[in-house]
Amino acid sequence: MTSQTIDVVDDLTGLRPGAPLDAVRRRRPVTRDQLQASFEALFSPVDDSEFPVAERALVAAFATRVTTDDETSAAYADRARRADPERAEAVLEEASAAATAGPFGAYVEAGLQGESTDGARYEPGPATRDLLGDRLAAALAHAHLLTARPREASAPALDRLLDAGWSIDGIVTLSQLVSFLAFQQRVAAGLRVLASSATPTTEEVSA
Repeated sequence: MTSQTIDVVDDLTGLRPGAPLDAVRRRRPVTRDQLQASFEALFSPVDDSEFPVAERALVAAFATRVTTDDETSAAYADRARRADPERAEAVLEEASAAATAGPFGAYVEAGLQGESTDGARYEPGPATRDLLGDRLAAALAHAHLLTARPREASAPALDRLLDAGWSIDGIVTLSQLVSFLAFQQRVAAGLRVLASSATPTTEEVSA
């Protein structure tokens, strides 16, 4: 990461150079740089033909808002509005309506079925599909699955994406994006808590 690059986690948390928490983060440069590199690879890719950057912004706005309405979800909402203003508002409305505490879902493994839990599921309606298109609507449904019901991810779920026009490479990147966002959102939330409390120690934060 160059000195000119804005560290996205610092930006999401309002962390400024010289702050005590900034010093802690800089003691783990590999983790810090890997998180930033993942963000840049996902949102500034060399080739986005299988999953355009504008669609990535819309999925990111949905996935982070479904989880919680915080500074991270607000930042991705802004990114989505810049990338695709018309569809962004519809995506954000869908996300707010589909928000859930999760994760939950059904175990199929013997001995674990008793730990299964249930919760809200998300399926885009006909009007949403007409507005967003089958491809993006399928991506939002898959993002909700991975975020809220990851244990239920299965081959039929991938088939739905293929049927909606997604390529294998696009599906891989979509899954990587949702996984990255979940981790980044948790890291940013944890850092905000630490920043508002006593000065952290190196052991208190791993990001």
